[in-house]
Amino acid sequence: MSKLLLKVENLETYYGKVAALRGISFEVHEGQIVTLLGSNGAGKSTTLKTISGLIPSAAGTVTFCGEDITRKPAHDIVKRGLVQLPEGRHIFKDHTVLENLELGSYTLKDEAERKRRMESVFERFPILATRRKQLGGTLSGGEQQMLAIGRGLMSSPKLLLMDEPSMGIAPLIVRDITEIIKNLHKEGTTILLVEQNAKMALGLADYGYVMDTGSIVLEGRGSDLRRDEKVVKAYLGD
Repeated sequence: MSKLLLKVENLETYYGKVAALRGISFEVHEGQIVTLLGSNGAGKSTTLKTISGLIPSAAGTVTFCGEDITRKPAHDIVKRGLVQLPEGRHIFKDHTVLENLELGSYTLKDEAERKRRMESVFERFPILATRRKQLGGTLSGGEQQMLAIGRGLMSSPKLLLMDEPSMGIAPLIVRDITEIIKNLHKEGTTILLVEQNAKMALGLADYGYVMDTGSIVLEGRGSDLRRDEKVVKAYLGD
């Protein structure tokens, strides 16, 4: 078994008096793609935001690389190598592609290393290299998603949290995003993936968890969940 990278235990999160997460527990091992599935409002995005320190938890623990990060501030969690790509991309639309990427490495002091990472992003996404002086807001939806991924990679993450990477993107571009995720995985990037497109997510995932109203109701290998009658009926539509 590979090294345990992320361990979430009995995590509870509230919005006011409303329970968004009801004691969920799951694991992510190094080198895996793990997916969280569920309908809108199931708690998937809240899970990622709580892990990232963007939303405080009411109970439970989040352990990353063997260290309890449950009460750590978001900027400190990023420094430790846990990076989230938020739903809706949230690039800086009034900044250039180059400036967006530079902001992804704001914690890095080594200028040579920053340049190396930048060239690596441009090698992965040649279209961004040709648009490096273009404002982020003028890019297409697919290009903005590439920029969001590139910005996350500038932090050299040990674990990448991806929230709905295919949302609002044309079907042909979704295939490109799928290939990007596959390549990141092949290169050793560990990914926790939240994705409304269950067929895409289970085609990529080593392991998956199904969420419903803030609880995990089913789990298993990605290949097994693709054949599970409940999952097929609820999410796969075939």
